[in-house]
Amino acid sequence: MYHKTLSYRIFSVFNNVLLIIISILCLLPLYHLLMVSFSSNAPANAGLVTFWPIGFTLEAYEKTFNNDQFLTSLGVSIKRTILGTALGMFINAIAAYALSKDARVFRARTGYLWYLVITMLFNGGLIPNYILIYKLGLMNTMWALILPGMVTVYNLILLLNFFRNVPKDLEEAAFIDGAGHFRTFFMIYLPISLPAIATITLFTMVGHWNAYFDGLIYMKDAEHLPLASFMQTIIVQADMSKIDLSAVANQSQRTIRASQIFIGALPILVVYVFLQRFFVKGISIGAVKE
Repeated sequence: MYHKTLSYRIFSVFNNVLLIIISILCLLPLYHLLMVSFSSNAPANAGLVTFWPIGFTLEAYEKTFNNDQFLTSLGVSIKRTILGTALGMFINAIAAYALSKDARVFRARTGYLWYLVITMLFNGGLIPNYILIYKLGLMNTMWALILPGMVTVYNLILLLNFFRNVPKDLEEAAFIDGAGHFRTFFMIYLPISLPAIATITLFTMVGHWNAYFDGLIYMKDAEHLPLASFMQTIIVQADMSKIDLSAVANQSQRTIRASQIFIGALPILVVYVFLQRFFVKGISIGAVKE
């Protein structure tokens, strides 16, 4: 039995207070952004809005949702995130399952693994990648945003290490019952590995949702720009060459920019709420009794 000493209680209180302060500091910028988006133009542009809206109005959100370019880019990002995450997780999980096997079962695993690790240290570079996408005819298509980053070696290694900790007794029992590798993977490994799958799924979704550079170099038309590329173009670069000027005539207003940024961050925040419960859940604990 663990006895909580006075020093432990003091440390616990200090630790909780520190974590609360850090959490508040992380949430304050997003909250301030929300308040700016609810304020009228004059106080927002003058920098008078702090933590409460001045001249409460929903005009910024009305203009944002009436902007066809913004809605099109939002749809492109949603489609890219869903499709890219699904395909990426499937490929990475299948590869991690195979590479998690012992060398006696998969003799070439070490060579394949080192080949993948080398790609983390060296890559072809921007120009060869651009030429490859161009020669494959993927320019201005959704596949130019999905295929180059489908296999993420870092996520693959995380899954590989998690799969290697799955009790071998479960796999052997499945083989004895007549299951093959695919059935064992889907019926045994995936349910037990839900915490790792959920965590890496969130990493993958955030990567696709926030990626903007590939959209800038691979997309020629404004209607194919993902949301991150669209916002980076009109807010950071203030470059209107790829944007329909009639659709963004009022986009310089601070309230509209705040509403766009908040809407762009909201989907990932919602997904995190549903996935965070898997981060601390150890499903494999107690699966096998010694």
